[in-house]
Amino acid sequence: MSTPASTSSPRRAEVTRNTSETQIRVAVDLDGTGVAKLATGIGFLDHMIDQIARHGLIDLEIEAKGDLHIDGHHTVEDIGITLGQAVAKALGDKRGLRRYGHAYVPLDEALSRVVIDFSGRPGLTMEVPFTSGMLGDLDTQLVYEFFHGFVNHAGVTLHIDNLRGSNAHHQCETVFKAFARALRFAVEIDPRMGSTIPSTKGSL
Repeated sequence: MSTPASTSSPRRAEVTRNTSETQIRVAVDLDGTGVAKLATGIGFLDHMIDQIARHGLIDLEIEAKGDLHIDGHHTVEDIGITLGQAVAKALGDKRGLRRYGHAYVPLDEALSRVVIDFSGRPGLTMEVPFTSGMLGDLDTQLVYEFFHGFVNHAGVTLHIDNLRGSNAHHQCETVFKAFARALRFAVEIDPRMGSTIPSTKGSL
């Protein structure tokens, strides 16, 4: 059973998640410079989350201790959950938000597209035919679990498509870089929006 606790200030948030399987702390600054301090216990996941920080211009601190002696599933999923909670808390009521973001990112033979909507409605469609089951110490099946945890707790609709690629490392890196670029645009404040919430409903 999880026991989340969090504190926040405008566009910044810190969330901790403690369960019998994982202990995780995530701090996020949506108006950062791309600095990351990561210790997830999974080296390749650190490499991918670093892409989110650098290409999303988001400052991220993630400390995670999980039951890696079993496998990486609980750790990867719970990091996605906690990151989603932190981003949602940092955004507040989403006034002035661009809301939507999309990006195409290539890396050699690989090309991925990511589209995101901070709609308040969780949904993930992901089509990534990984050509390898493992990337370093990361099971590629867990990439879906990371993003699934994120969308459910950030309240976003997320479409991820790897359009082509034969190298699994390149496939994965283009996915995370495209996610970072789409996220960066979506969470930016649109000066034309003022304090308006970007929805005809008046709330997100």
